[in-house]
Amino acid sequence: MTRIDTSTDAPRPLATPEEIAVYCGVPVATVYQWSSRGGGPKLIKVGRHLRARWDDVEAWLDSNTVGTA
Repeated sequence: MTRIDTSTDAPRPLATPEEIAVYCGVPVATVYQWSSRGGGPKLIKVGRHLRARWDDVEAWLDSNTVGTA
């Protein structure tokens, strides 16, 4: 696996469905269900692959945060 230098202003690599699943603590199948049924973070088709911007994953998580009143 190639390491990416994050010390520059280079964009972060896009998240794979597997990485999203691990990050959110859900099965990979759930990420694919979000894609087909709607919901979940915005996913991007890159060729035949699904990817997401980490900022979109974070924004989706923030929008689904349950607050206490």
